[in-house]
This record gives sequence, C-alpha cells and structure tokens, in this order.
Amino acid sequence: MRVAIAEDSVLLREGLARLIGDAGFEVVARCGDADELRDAMRAPLPDVAIVDIRLPPTHSDEGLRAALDIRAGHPTVGVLVLSQYVELGLAMRLLADSAEGVGYLLKDRISDVPDFIGALRRVAAGGSAIDPVIVSTLLSKRRDGDPLARLTPREREVLELMAAGNSNQGIADRLVITLRAVEKYVSSIFDKLGIPSSGSDSRRVLAVLLYLRS
Repeated sequence: MRVAIAEDSVLLREGLARLIGDAGFEVVARCGDADELRDAMRAPLPDVAIVDIRLPPTHSDEGLRAALDIRAGHPTVGVLVLSQYVELGLAMRLLADSAEGVGYLLKDRISDVPDFIGALRRVAAGGSAIDPVIVSTLLSKRRDGDPLARLTPREREVLELMAAGNSNQGIADRLVITLRAVEKYVSSIFDKLGIPSSGSDSRRVLAVLLYLRS
C-alpha cells in the first residue's frame, strides 16, 4: 500500500514514515508543503495521503485545501488529515460531501500505533476514521428538544464508535458484545435520531456527523 506524507515538521514526517514503513506501507512521497503534495499526485498514485491540516507558508488551512483538491481530482486516493487541535469547522469542510476514504485525527492519536495504523488502513480501503474527541465534542453540543437525550448510555457509546468510523463488527469487538446486539443498538439509534439507515459504513458515518453538526 502506497502512502504520501505532507508534514512540515521534519521530525514528525520522518517519524511517520518510519512508523508506517514498519507496518508494511510503502512511503512514496515525503512532502514539506501543500505544493509538494500536489506534485506527488501523479501515476502511479498513492493509495492514501497523510496531510497536516496546517502547512506552510501561512499555516492556516493549506493542508486542508490540498486534501480537498486531492479528493476532487483523485477520488480513489484516501486522505487522512492530522490536526494539533479540535477544529470542527475545518473537519466538517473535509467531510462535507463524503466520508468515504476520509480520516480526521488529532496528532496525539499517532502515539496509539495500532489504532493509528488501523485508521490508516481503513481510510486507504475507502472507509473513514474520525477522531473520537471530535465526535465527543459534537455530541456535547446540546439543542432544545435534542433527541440525543433519548439515547441510553450504551447507545451513546455505540453512536460515538459508529461516528468515528467503526463497523458494526468493530464496535462489537470494542464493547465486547455480540454483533447482533450492536445491530439492535444501531437500529434504535437511527430510529431515535430520525436518520435513514444505509448499507455503507462511510455513508452511515456521514449521516451521523451531519446530524451531530446540525
């Protein structure tokens, strides 16, 4: 699996390259800014790009804009965006159209190597990976008559894991419950929130995130 990395910190960029190389990925590009990343998008394309959301020269949203350009011009390339802080507005811009092949993680998540590598594989395969902190932040935004108040504590756990990009089987493994139990929880959550069910995990994630940010 081929990976391009765009990160202006040399130490972090090389650390990521070593980490994912040890996990069996091939690092095909090490980029220090957004323009270098765009130049790296030539055949054979990488399977996934890891992109710092803030890149030179202004360190505002260059990385995000490069990620959006990749999504528009090369939809088969997964994009995993890394951020130092929770930035809901930028995260929602990335997820505005689709959650397929998209990830948004805080940089602290890299220290949990198995979890980070799992997220990278999921995004490269067309799935999604949303940082649990971002999901929790969205869940904490209460509204008048909020249907979230009708969810049981277990349903909220399932919702957080679902919105973070976990499949039903992944949720079952995390919570140590049966797949059938997860399916029942998911059905109940969708009924209570008024979200149409979907056979696609990524579309399901997007539906949940759209609801949580509304």
